[in-house]
Amino acid sequence: MTTPSRAWGNLTLTGKVVIPLLFLVLVVGPILTILVATVVGPWLMDVLNSNLGIVRFVVAIGGVLLFSIPAAFIIIYMELKVIAFMNLRIGPDRVGPKGALHSLVAGLKVLTKEDFTPTGADPIVFTWAPVLVFLTSVMVLLVVPFGPGLVGQDLNVGLLYLFAVGGMSVVGLLLAGWSSFNKYSLLGGLRAAAQVVSYEIPLTLSVVGLILLAGTMSLNQIAEAQAGWFTDWFVFRQPLGALIFFIAAIAEANRTPFDMAEADSEIVAGFATEYSGMRFGFLFFAEYVNVFIISALLTTFFFGAWNAPIDINAVLEAFGLAPIAVALDPASLGIGLPILIVVVPVVLTLVFAAPFYLARSSTPAWQALLLGFMLFNVVAIGTLFLLAYIGWPWLAGLVWFFLKSFAFVYVFVWMRGTFPRVRIDQLMGFAWKWLLPASLLNLFVTAAAIIIVKS
Repeated sequence: MTTPSRAWGNLTLTGKVVIPLLFLVLVVGPILTILVATVVGPWLMDVLNSNLGIVRFVVAIGGVLLFSIPAAFIIIYMELKVIAFMNLRIGPDRVGPKGALHSLVAGLKVLTKEDFTPTGADPIVFTWAPVLVFLTSVMVLLVVPFGPGLVGQDLNVGLLYLFAVGGMSVVGLLLAGWSSFNKYSLLGGLRAAAQVVSYEIPLTLSVVGLILLAGTMSLNQIAEAQAGWFTDWFVFRQPLGALIFFIAAIAEANRTPFDMAEADSEIVAGFATEYSGMRFGFLFFAEYVNVFIISALLTTFFFGAWNAPIDINAVLEAFGLAPIAVALDPASLGIGLPILIVVVPVVLTLVFAAPFYLARSSTPAWQALLLGFMLFNVVAIGTLFLLAYIGWPWLAGLVWFFLKSFAFVYVFVWMRGTFPRVRIDQLMGFAWKWLLPASLLNLFVTAAAIIIVKS
């Protein structure tokens, strides 16, 4: 008979580490959680209720930070795959299914590289410049409405905050280029500053027409003003403004074909030439977070934000049907809840398994049950998602917002694999000679049209 001490002695070093950890997680952890919740819970709830503003701010900041990194990884993988398919290649296919974890591994590899500070560089500015660039991108997401009620902070001067904070990213790029003690880095930082100064003016003027139409600078209220059919989206009332914003935003984010600040064929890597390790990772992630931000702002300003292109309730009312409304409250089911959780899955699994078992006499019963259970899960998840989509407006808004935003992300990736980089003189001349007059024309025409319509 094996004694506990003998069994412990036969374990490997890994087993001696894992088993106590499992005991702590599965046994000690839940007990301590219950005790802490019982003793500290009431006091903690009182503290949180009395400081709801601070709690909401902390939750919003944490949510935005947690979202920004996965979003960057998804866009990196999307860029690798899309450009690979455009070049008739497979792209990443080693790590994870279809290479889905490649960008995650690449990001972890960047963070494990040596973090080197070149001789002659200003170490303090050199270190904090990438942090400033990354945090500026994340702070912009605070005022972006992802769905009904899903906004970090609904500011009545959201547009002003957006351009004020978004314009600070170039300060980080300029500091990164200056502090690197490298001529290519300094040239990249100066290019970034000149580019932002040139394109910030048409970018700002392109959305003034939205302020005139919506009567507000709150991004949340601009999104609500586009509710209804897709014909209510501002892109149909501001087509020139949408085009100007699209072009100027690409230049602001240093994306192809306007990526002059880090033109690798001319100035090595521009402001990022001397960076490595985690500090390079901050600059790298900030670029892809900016791609999502541009797409989200295009969606919010001109393409209906979280609103669906079709007003389903209006269609139902046109046919004499009542609007769809589903109350997803499990507590209201009473005794029906355990029946729904236990009995219905068993019955439907048997129903879905029957065709597999009867179709071929050689199919074992356990295989038919397994196939039936998998089919039941597909149907159940689809049904639950449909009910949640109908019953929870914030979920429906979130789905449409991300569909539209990532459609624009695809456009930006497509452009990177298609267009050549322009010259710096062409880039600057286009802003001052074409975009600025066009943005002023759009503003004057919009104001004149509003006056004529109201008179």
